[in-house]
Amino acid sequence: MYFVIYSLLYLISLLPWRVLYIFSDGIAFLLKHVIKYRVDVVHQNLIIAFPNKTEKERKQIAYDFYQQFTDSFIETIKLLSISDKTFQKRFTSNVEVLNNLYPTGQSVQIMAGHFFNWEFANWGVAKYGKYPFLAVFMPLSNKVFSKLIYDLRARYGSILIPATNFRSQFHKYANEGSYAMALAADQNPGNPLQAYWVNFFGRLTPFVKGPEKGAKLNNTAQVFVHFYRTKRGYYHSQYELMTISPNYFKDGQLTALYVKVLEEKIKANPSNYLWSHRRWKYTYDAALHENLLVK
Repeated sequence: MYFVIYSLLYLISLLPWRVLYIFSDGIAFLLKHVIKYRVDVVHQNLIIAFPNKTEKERKQIAYDFYQQFTDSFIETIKLLSISDKTFQKRFTSNVEVLNNLYPTGQSVQIMAGHFFNWEFANWGVAKYGKYPFLAVFMPLSNKVFSKLIYDLRARYGSILIPATNFRSQFHKYANEGSYAMALAADQNPGNPLQAYWVNFFGRLTPFVKGPEKGAKLNNTAQVFVHFYRTKRGYYHSQYELMTISPNYFKDGQLTALYVKVLEEKIKANPSNYLWSHRRWKYTYDAALHENLLVK
């Protein structure tokens, strides 16, 4: 079954970009106006994040979001057959921010948000970075598609670590020398009673503690990456060094710095974010969360 589906998707990937984007536009229309995929969630998130924008402005952000959302899936299919030359033409970055850290021997934690297109960004750091690149992924329930995504992301040497077996596999690679590991830590924690509560778009919001704890335990440099579309089908990853001294920060402050930079990047390019995630489903309760509040 794997080879049947792979062959079908590969044939689709051979279609010209402009034809694939016609499909993407059609799928985006269906998702938003017919299926109404998480339309209410997107709408409510945008009201919370941008209360001072007009309804017309929020509708435009939502429209652009659905286009980028479907583009990311169509472009992922296109990556099955893309040449190195074409990828190099369509992707740029200031990866020297990472590469300049490599001679120090210090490992790097690349902190990201759920921007578009993450598959381009994944390939970019694996292909052009000097560090062995560790990428955490959540295996899909469908084994065929899970293998497709795994093989695609590993094309340029990404070392994929399943989130379901992260602890044991991470230590295996971490003990072999310095590494760069990407984490997108902007979605809901499994347990808000074990999270840091940080101001995010004017609302106290829980964020997982794991990235900060891991950074301090392993003394990893913290680099934020903002990847975004420069024009349709073309992407750039902008790396920004946050600190090389994670243990300088008090508990929660490193997470707060990440959230601050994350919010700045979202505000700069609002449609380039996964608004379909119900990010504010938890409500701050001082009786339960005050000791977790980062001030």
